[in-house]
Amino acid sequence: MRLDKYLCEAGYGTRSEVKKLLRSCIVTVNGERVTKSETKIKDGDVVCVAGKEASFSRVEYWMLHKPAGYISATEDKKLDTVLELLPENARSDLFPVGRLDRDTEGLLLLTNDGKLAHYLLSPKRHVDKIYYARIQGRVKSEHVQAFLEGLDIGDEKKTLPAELRILKSGPESEIEVTIREGRFHQVKRMFEVIGCEVTYLKRLSMGSLKLDETLEIGACRPLTEEELRKLKEETGCWTE
Repeated sequence: MRLDKYLCEAGYGTRSEVKKLLRSCIVTVNGERVTKSETKIKDGDVVCVAGKEASFSRVEYWMLHKPAGYISATEDKKLDTVLELLPENARSDLFPVGRLDRDTEGLLLLTNDGKLAHYLLSPKRHVDKIYYARIQGRVKSEHVQAFLEGLDIGDEKKTLPAELRILKSGPESEIEVTIREGRFHQVKRMFEVIGCEVTYLKRLSMGSLKLDETLEIGACRPLTEEELRKLKEETGCWTE
């Protein structure tokens, strides 16, 4: 890894800020003063800034309050991706865990921890995902039972039992729904089956990880140690 990239990922600023830092002659590698951005850093090298060791995590976990208009992908030639919302000092190998539709808002986890992502997305583990939605059409108590029994949305199998909570019932309804799988456009298709249309969708949580409502739409932050601990405990990543 190049020294400038190493320092960026260690939180010392953007590429241009790191170049200024290097010109100030306060960066050393294995005790030797270094000023060239392209200097290669190998495993075991000790990088210091003003005498203090510069280290960074090789695995990162970011919570994003995803806005509508961005796709859950690492790159796209035409559309904006969620990675464009991360700060410049975030690792370049991050990816979204699962996907939210382009017009869906809410919680999205971004990481480079493939093992945790696999555990969270594995159909065998049935991790709860809670969504809030505004619905065009009257959602009734009978629909609660239908969701619990599973719905035929046109796939080979019915959906797994889902928990539907009606917040408001009327020509325009409001609900919260908990699903345990992640089929294509699943929530929207489930409501289509009962003759309704989702007009707004927001993910509130994924397993124990809940959206930080103090995060503005489009903002992100690293997961706290407690959030990460709970997430790994419930998926079994600590023990397997």
